This record gives sequence, C-alpha cells and structure tokens, in this order.
Amino acid sequence: MLKAGRTVSDSGLAAFSVAGQDGWTLTDWFENVYLSQAGPEKYDALAAHELKWTDASVVEALTTLGKLFKDKQLIAGGQKGALTTDFPGSVEKVFGPEPEAGMVYEGDFVAGVAKDQFGRKIGEDANFFPFPAVGDGEAPVVSGGDAAVVLKDGKNTEAGMALLEYLATPEAAEVWAEAGGFLSPNKKVDPASYGDDVTRATAESLVEAGDAVRFDMSDQAPAAFGGTKGAGEWAILQDFLRDPSDPKATAAKLEAAAAKAYKD
Repeated sequence: MLKAGRTVSDSGLAAFSVAGQDGWTLTDWFENVYLSQAGPEKYDALAAHELKWTDASVVEALTTLGKLFKDKQLIAGGQKGALTTDFPGSVEKVFGPEPEAGMVYEGDFVAGVAKDQFGRKIGEDANFFPFPAVGDGEAPVVSGGDAAVVLKDGKNTEAGMALLEYLATPEAAEVWAEAGGFLSPNKKVDPASYGDDVTRATAESLVEAGDAVRFDMSDQAPAAFGGTKGAGEWAILQDFLRDPSDPKATAAKLEAAAAKAYKD
C-alpha cells in the first residue's frame, strides 16, 4: 500500500488524506495494523486490557504506523495538514471538486459521503480496496456498529424486543442494504440487495472473514480512553501523528491512560 501510495504521490497528488483532527480515525488506522501484525488473540487481549499497551506488539504496530505518518510525500498537507483535517474534509480531499489526495482510509460509509455530497458514482469514479496484510499477518477486518437499546419500562419492552428481533433478520437487513450506508454480517442476506458492486463486494468480504472479524477496539474501551475528544487514545494518537519518532514513549502514555480508565 505504501509503494502504491508513493506511485500516486510521484504523479503530483498526495497519496492519502488523513483525518487527524478526528482522533477516532487514528484509532482505526492503529487497529487494522495491530490486528494484522499481532493477530486476533493479542487484539482481543489488548481490547480487554489483559495485555498492556507497553507490550512489544503495540510498539511494533506504532512503529509501522509511524512510517506512514512521518512520510510527508504520502500525506496531504503533511502532519500539520492532517491534524487540521476532519473526517468529512478527508473525504472531500479525495472525492471533492478539487482533489488533493488519491486515497482516504475509513469504513464503507465513505462511499455514502462521496456519493451524496460530491456526486461520485460508486464503482466508476470511486472505488475501494481492503486494508492489506501487514508483514506476515493476515489481512485485517475490523468492523463497527451502533447499539440498539430497549428500556425495561414494563409496558413496551415486549414490543421493543420483537422489533429488535425483526431488525436482526435477513428481510430487514435487505431493506437497509438497498437504502445504502449499511453492511450486514448476516450470511443469509441476499448480496443482490446492495445497490452497487462496491458495497456488495465490501459486504461479501465482511461475511467471508467469519471468525477473523474483530469489533472496533476503541469502541470496546471505556469512553475516557477510547471515545473522548482531546483525551485518552484519541489525543495520544494525535500527538503521535504530530511526532511519531518515539513509539515506546507513545505506548507508555497509552498504557497510563488505559490503566486509569479501566480502573475507574
């Protein structure tokens, strides 16, 4: 991927648009590198904080990620530019009217922004490729999603649960799939329900990954560590983007923040 990125940048267009202003995008970069490089077992252990962030596997993943972050040839605007780019802005830099980069890394929802805001035809002038394997590891598949909650009010609980059970069926998923902006891990969902070939291929890669799929690590962590703007993992990885020269020191900061958040 880095080699392809340098080919793109040699043409005069930066390779990647990085949304460093939004710390959550940086956690996704780390998670994909870590899952592939360290493997699913260590990924699960780190997510549960059964493995410390000072572990050598974390330092190795940060070192790998740092190779991208410090390469000014690859990132649109360099590190300073990335730190002032939010997620919508990162998509605009690739699919907007005046492109500044050839690729943006994020979830399948990028397609919705490219289509709805910038009129790009998915599969024609906007395409994707899966995050590649890192080193000798397997190609990572990290997923995310929202949670549905039913309140036990004693009045509507039964009806609410019935609705959730329906939403988990292939029939309901196919309605969502046709509307766009949604992938289902349900193997019984008809791939033809997806509105374009790119989304269909993305959905199939999720299903085919099976037990190799892992849920977003930062979303599993206490909010103080994995989900707070200007704090915890978000802020520390922004600092690392700003200066990726000391992965060990960054790992130590991550461990200190994680230890406090998991303890609280």
